[in-house]
Amino acid sequence: MKEKRFGIDIDGTVTCPSSLVPYINEDFSLNITLNDIRKYELTEALNIRPEQFAKWFDEKEPIIYANSPMAEGAKEVLMKWKEDVELYFISARRKHLFDITKQWFHEKEIDYDYIELVGSHHKIEVAQKYHVDLFFEDKHDNAVSLHEELNIPVILFNTPYNQDPVPKGVIRMNSWKEAQIWVDRWLKEYK
Repeated sequence: MKEKRFGIDIDGTVTCPSSLVPYINEDFSLNITLNDIRKYELTEALNIRPEQFAKWFDEKEPIIYANSPMAEGAKEVLMKWKEDVELYFISARRKHLFDITKQWFHEKEIDYDYIELVGSHHKIEVAQKYHVDLFFEDKHDNAVSLHEELNIPVILFNTPYNQDPVPKGVIRMNSWKEAQIWVDRWLKEYK
């Protein structure tokens, strides 16, 4: 029986954080890179009216999620961990995107124990319900809240939009390979 359960965000964590950028550039006639996005809330970061962005995102969301590239190294690390831990993917994606999400995992050949689309960024209750031991996230305030409310370590993947200070139990990582080293050491401490 597997002893640990990992909660893992999908977008910007398992998928490349810049997945949205080509679509934003094309549809809003911009020429930005991920480094230009300094806030998680894209309407603020890009000075786009919220209602305009919401309408655009409703239309583009299924296309973006179906075609999002994986974050570098994510597949290799997740497949290695799959042998020893349960992988629970907990995403803010809305529930109507479940089939697209499941298909993406199938196409990328990523095994999982469970996928839950929360429909909001409030992941604490779901992580608590499934007794997650460690969480992986790219959204700063989610990482901090998950750590503080559940008293679990949270890996926060560094991006230009999540650079606010973090408490000790939120561990910044620059790559999945770096996360693997930290997590493998953490797992050995609990055996």
